[in-house]
Amino acid sequence: MPTPHNEAQIEDIAKTVIMPGDPLRAKYIADNFLENVRLVNSVRGMYTYTGTYKGTELTVMASGMGIPSIGIYSYELYHFYNVENIIRIGTCGAFTEDIDLLDIILVDKSYTESNYALSFDNVDKHLEEASSYLNSTIESTSNDIGIRCHKKTTLCNECFDPYIPNFKINLDRIPKNIQVAASEMEAFALFYNAKREGKNAACLLSAVDAITTKRSLSAQERQNGLNAMIKLALESAIRL
Repeated sequence: MPTPHNEAQIEDIAKTVIMPGDPLRAKYIADNFLENVRLVNSVRGMYTYTGTYKGTELTVMASGMGIPSIGIYSYELYHFYNVENIIRIGTCGAFTEDIDLLDIILVDKSYTESNYALSFDNVDKHLEEASSYLNSTIESTSNDIGIRCHKKTTLCNECFDPYIPNFKINLDRIPKNIQVAASEMEAFALFYNAKREGKNAACLLSAVDAITTKRSLSAQERQNGLNAMIKLALESAIRL
């Protein structure tokens, strides 16, 4: 059942989807990690590939950047394509000293100032949890294959934080009982849609900026330095 944003048929999309933001990262995963790959969607350049990883059928689909974009694509996957699990893989800016560049964060909860839930359901909600089923699977996989991840609460921002003139003001607005370790731009909408639709969602992030020390990776380093996170997501997906 194609949608205005996805030309794939229902049978083209696997029950578990790995969802990077960047369409070229979706292609990179398909080219380098999957077998028997076929392109099943290219509407608006949101490349979507279905193939097998160690014999298990998986789909890799780009989400684009920001809450509105992932909100559309994840909702359609859950609601129209019968997807059960989405594991977002992305990048983030780290706030705390225990997170180094290219460290992996497994998001426990996502806090946002966005009114996504208010717009969708007239619900004034700004904190949403990942699915415990997916997170426990990822944590177990992390221990088994030796790829470490930090389980943290993160901020889901509507602006790219390095461009914000005084980001400390944004952090100071966060309720004192919520301690965020990093900032990204999509997880809240994904988690909210999963909870709304009775499905599962998780988010893995690689730190590519360190906000407090003002360090960052180059575009090339961002593209090539995320293989550990990708492997953790894939190895977790085949256990679901």
